[in-house]
Formats: sequence, C-alpha cells, structure tokens
Amino acid sequence: MTHRPDPEPRTVALPRPLSGSARLSVAAVLSFLPAALWLLVILAPPLNHDVAAILNFSERWLTGDRLYRDLIDVNPPLIFVLTLIPAAIASWTPLDGPQALQLCMLVICGGAWRLSLLARRGREEGVVEAALLDCGIPLAMVIVGYDFAQREHLMAVVAIPYALLAARRAEGRPTGRLLAFGIACFAAFGFALKPHFLAAPALIEAVVLLHRMQQQGWRRGLRTSLRDPVPWLMAGIWTAYLAAIPLFFADYFDYVVPLVWSYYVDLGVFTFWNVLLASQLGTSALALAILLPLAFRRRSRLVVKVMAAATAGAFLSAWVQHKGWSYHVAPVLALGTLTAMLMAACWADTALTPARAAASARGFAAALVGAVSVAVAYGGEAPWREFDFRWDAAGVITSEMRHYAYGERLLVLSPDIFPVYPALNYARAQSTLRTMTLWLLQGVYRHCTAPDAPRYHETWEMSRAEFFVYRTVAEDFAAAPPSVVLVARNPGIPDCNGVFDFIEYFRRHPLFDAAFASYEPTAETVGYRIFTRKD
Repeated sequence: MTHRPDPEPRTVALPRPLSGSARLSVAAVLSFLPAALWLLVILAPPLNHDVAAILNFSERWLTGDRLYRDLIDVNPPLIFVLTLIPAAIASWTPLDGPQALQLCMLVICGGAWRLSLLARRGREEGVVEAALLDCGIPLAMVIVGYDFAQREHLMAVVAIPYALLAARRAEGRPTGRLLAFGIACFAAFGFALKPHFLAAPALIEAVVLLHRMQQQGWRRGLRTSLRDPVPWLMAGIWTAYLAAIPLFFADYFDYVVPLVWSYYVDLGVFTFWNVLLASQLGTSALALAILLPLAFRRRSRLVVKVMAAATAGAFLSAWVQHKGWSYHVAPVLALGTLTAMLMAACWADTALTPARAAASARGFAAALVGAVSVAVAYGGEAPWREFDFRWDAAGVITSEMRHYAYGERLLVLSPDIFPVYPALNYARAQSTLRTMTLWLLQGVYRHCTAPDAPRYHETWEMSRAEFFVYRTVAEDFAAAPPSVVLVARNPGIPDCNGVFDFIEYFRRHPLFDAAFASYEPTAETVGYRIFTRKD
C-alpha cells in the first residue's frame, strides 16, 4: 500500500492593498460624487415654479408682450433680461424652455467654479482645506436642489468666487486686473437681482476693511480700501442699472413699485419678527447663532470669515423679505454649509500632523461633503420632490395640460404659482394673464370687511389695482379667447361673507360673461377645474 502525499493546501488570492495613489484617486472620486448626484437631481423635473414662471414671462416678452405693461410682476427687470437668453435658445433650437434654462445655469455654475479656481491660485491653503474647496464649491452650487436657478441661488453662486477674491484682496495678494474685474462684474449682476442681496457684498467688504485696518492700521487700511477699484466697479454697475430702469422700464417705478408696496410686501402670514419662528428662517437663525461665533474667532482663517459674512448677508436678505419661503434661505444653505465644511477642514489642517493631513485630506473632504449631502436630503425637498413628480400636483397638472392645452394659450385663474408652473412650461403653453397669478386680488381681499358687506366690490368701490385686474382679464379674454381656462378651487382669499369664486367674480363683467358662455367644464383634478371651448 503506497502512501499518497497530502494535497497542497488551497490558497486564496487576497486582493493587494491599494497603493497610495490609488487610494487618493478613489477618495477624490468619492469627494465629487455628492455633487454629481445633486446634479442629476436638479436636472430632473420639476423645474422650480418661480423660475418657470419667470421663464414663461420672458418667453412672452420675446414674442411681443411688453414688460410691465402686458406683463406685470414685482421683480426688477434684470432677471427677465437674463432669462431672455434661455427663452431665445428655446425658440431657436429643439430644446424646450426648461432645458435651455438649465443649460444656461450650468454654464453660469461652471463659470463660477472656474473663477473660484483662478481666485484660489497662489493662496496659502492647507491640504485638507484645498481638498474641501475642490469638492465643496461645486457641491454648494447644486445642493439647493429644487431651488436651483432661483434668484437667491444665483446670488449664492456668484458670492463664492467674489468671497474668494475678497480674501485675496484683504491679504494683499497680487491679482490680475482681468480676473479681479471679471469676478467683480460677474458678482455685481448676481447681487443686483434683488436690492436685498446687497447685504452680502456689504458685509464681505466690511470684513475686508476690518482685516486691512488690523494689519495696516486704521488710517492706512481705510485708504487702501478706498483706493480698491473692485467695490467701486461694482457700485458703478449697480448705479448704471438703477439709472437704466426708469429709462428703459419706466412703468416699473411708475406703476409696479406702488403696487408692490400696497399689496405684495405684506402679503403672507408672517411679520418681520415672527418669521424668525418659522421653520425655514428659524432653523437658519439657530445655525448662524452657532456658526458665526466660531467663524469669527481670532484664529479663524480669513477665507472662513468672508464666507461667513456672505452667509450672514444671505440671511439678512431672507429676513428682510419676511415671507419664510424655502428659496429665500437657499443661499444660507449653500453658503452656510460651505462655510461650516471649510471651518472643519481648516481645523483638521491644524489638528493633524502634515503627513497625516496630506494622507487623509481627500478622504476627510469626501466624508464632509457626504455627511452634509445626507443631512440636507434628509430634511429637504430634494430629491423626494423629483422622485414624486409624476404623482404630485405639478406632475398631474402637467399631464392634464399636455392633454388639453399643449402649445396653446390658456387663462389661469389661480392665486398660486405652483403647480401651474412648471406645468405650463412642460406643456409649451402660454398664460394670457397679465400677472403670474391673481396675487393682486389676494392683496385687495386679504382682510375681511363688515359682516354684512357684499362678497365682491362693485366697480365704483374698486381700487385702481383691483379694477385693472377686473377689466384687463375680462377684456383680454373676450378679445382673444384662449383654448383652455384653468381655475383654482382654493382662491387663497379668506372666506368673508361667502367663498370667493374666481369665475363668479369675473362673470360679473359682461365681456367675460359673454365669452365664458362658449366654454364647458371638462375635467377637475388636484383642486383645479379645467374648462375648454365648445367649438
């Protein structure tokens, strides 16, 4: 009997540990992954409703309607002028309006990212700080989710390269005139979108001035700031824009601004002070109460201070508007998260040994942007609104509009921008209403009168603003009857002496009543009635 040798033991091939460069590349990819995922979210429908409404107005302006005469809105003209670009692209290419606008916004974000990279050249950055800025800046530009392309989002995007430039200027680092003036012009247009936005550059320049005074003495620091051409260039752009409004858009100051002061400023449920108790602004206030003292410590880096100043300016802008809407705090979210992550990165640079910091910089940055992204998604609208689009009100109205009013004109009698927009944009339909919504009627009827007063004002009792809405809706409707009438069940007006019904209100006008007789109820869905022409 022969003895067989024992079989050799089986071996399992273990994976080789990643080399240092491979680990670095994996961490780098992971650090940019959250921004890439948020990019997919913002490109998915729905487009933000306010952005969609402004786009619809710009498209109508492009086709011949007159801004602030046929198109009445509270926004200053710059946002409509800028939105003419995607409106024109949509009219000249196969892209629809939302796609063209998203393309333009991606170009703006890409430009801001490039300017930020140029503004960082030659700065002394810690390795963790540099890794965080590499991936944190693009994340800040897309983390607003559903509020992507809002005016507040645009302000936050331009504030990032401007804050980095401000840090360079305060430190006295040489900066090319072309780069400095390019960032200044870019930022000036973003801050000019709303007058409230000027709080951000004002606070940033205050930080620059204080830093110069600390480093150079107050007299020399003040002289340096007064000789700095960047703020003067921006102020010149704002002055020229302000002077151009009465020249090219005289109706804005003559007619729209009085309407805003009379009916829009106080339209809402919050006062200037109790809005701080609302979920959006209240959360932002608590976050800033923690963030700002940490950011303005003596040992904090200057770049952290200017970013924190931009965040504080964004918060003041939201507070002044005292509406408590989510998009008002979008720049606080974008700039605040970037500031907080930057503070953590700067702390890591000081707490870790140089070798340890260099080895873990990308991984630390990836962990920061990942944690922030999860936290924002957990408590925010995106990406859940995008996932639910087909089943929520905007998706349902979009489906109905594509069926009944694709490419058509329609009269919209609603107090709300959402979900009418972006449904009209996706259906390539145009509203015939001179205002985006019936917010003027909301302003007129926001308070109940005497218990025995009629539900609606008679024509001789109407204010100029109410009579304008009453007359123009009826006359425009009778002169060129649209294919569809979309009417909201909820008027957004208190039930004083009866429910306010838009159809009942406007049918008191003989022109509207005669024209509406040619329409019949066709469908009702998610709180909206749809009427189509009988012929």
